[in-house]
Amino acid sequence: MAAPIPTPPSPRRTFLGRLSLPERNYLADALRTETVGGVILLVAAIAALIWANTFGTGYRALSDFHFGPESLGLNLSVQHWAADGLLAVFFFVAGVELKRELVAGDLRDPKAAALPVIAALCGMAAPAVVYTLVNVTGGGSTAGWAVPTATDIAFALAVLAVIGTSLPSALRAFLLTLAVVDDLFAILIIAIFFTDHIDFVALAGAFVGLAVFFLLLRSGVRGWYVYVPLALVIWGLMYNSGIHATIAGAAMGLMLRCTRREGEEHSPGEHIEHLIRPLSAGLAVPMFALFSAGVPLSGHALAHVFTRPETLGVVLGLVVGKTVGIFGGTWLAARFTRAELNEDLAWADVFAVASLAGIGFTVSLLIGELAFEGDASVENEIKAAVLLGSLIAASLSGVLLKLRVRTYRALYEAEERDEDEDGVPDIYEQDDPEYHLRMAALHERKAAEHRRLAELAGAASSKPDSPA
Repeated sequence: MAAPIPTPPSPRRTFLGRLSLPERNYLADALRTETVGGVILLVAAIAALIWANTFGTGYRALSDFHFGPESLGLNLSVQHWAADGLLAVFFFVAGVELKRELVAGDLRDPKAAALPVIAALCGMAAPAVVYTLVNVTGGGSTAGWAVPTATDIAFALAVLAVIGTSLPSALRAFLLTLAVVDDLFAILIIAIFFTDHIDFVALAGAFVGLAVFFLLLRSGVRGWYVYVPLALVIWGLMYNSGIHATIAGAAMGLMLRCTRREGEEHSPGEHIEHLIRPLSAGLAVPMFALFSAGVPLSGHALAHVFTRPETLGVVLGLVVGKTVGIFGGTWLAARFTRAELNEDLAWADVFAVASLAGIGFTVSLLIGELAFEGDASVENEIKAAVLLGSLIAASLSGVLLKLRVRTYRALYEAEERDEDEDGVPDIYEQDDPEYHLRMAALHERKAAEHRRLAELAGAASSKPDSPA
């Protein structure tokens, strides 16, 4: 009897490998907008802190100023409008981004998605565990367990822009995927754990509005004048239902079609995201930061951050929990899924990105407001803890990333190099014969030019008055 032929082992999947060209182009466009928005967000947060600590009375008066139709239950404060209204735009973009990742991006392949999704889930679970342990042992409130679970991609990219680190696209994509999964579960956390009462009539109206929104999309109806008024009605009904109104934005974003049909350069979801993302990153999120990050800071208040269990739990959750959770989840997932780390990178790079993910600003501030609503002093201390924890995480990640900056810069330059100037980086054309023919012609022209220069130099050196 013939011996059975051994089955060859399946090739190991590369973790943090090179992105496809369409995915790289999409990522570059999205992160360019988010980086600019992150810098604006950083400026807004600093402005809020300065304003609140120099002209605190004026800051609080404007934040608490109410306007809006009382008859519709929408007579809200400026701060409330920023948190419930403007952030709905942010969650709309997050919904579109998540939909695109699920149907056309890296998350569409369950095997490829497993590792970043596991890493993101561990990166949310570990901070929650750290916060809970600190507060159980310290006798604090466990209500804020979800505060340190979220990553702020815009703020993280702003930090990268400030420290001048050119991360290769694979690491940027990994960071973006972590943030997308973070946003999804942040939406679920807000919907499930921070809903005290439900008005089922208003909720039913919101669902009817969402159904109409979906049917209009599937029928191919176009025109912002149709969807914007409908979106406002859905948002208002969702707000009055008792469920956080930002959920409406995420739900509408998830309904958009994000797959391209024949003849389409961009799907409707990608097109709308391209239009709305600057509004979200450049206006909605910074305005929320302006009216949420303004907390009174003093030496006494900052000292309390490290002595009060609730605030200490937030800081340790962001700095320690995020880093350990994401790095540990990534390492374990890679080991058990037989994924092989890109040979150009090291596990130290994953650790640095994991520490960068400890910057939890926008959604962390929002959850902090929801978790300690009604207790202004605790709410402000939690916000201070989010700011301080994010600052520590940014500083730590900045140092770690700077240690590898030469490696990142070399990889980034290799990814961007386009010697034949055809608009496609050379690294994506190595299997294209036409590329090599163009490069051969280019080098031949350069060689001919150098031969001509050599002849001119030789003729000049043979003249009688040429220098010896």
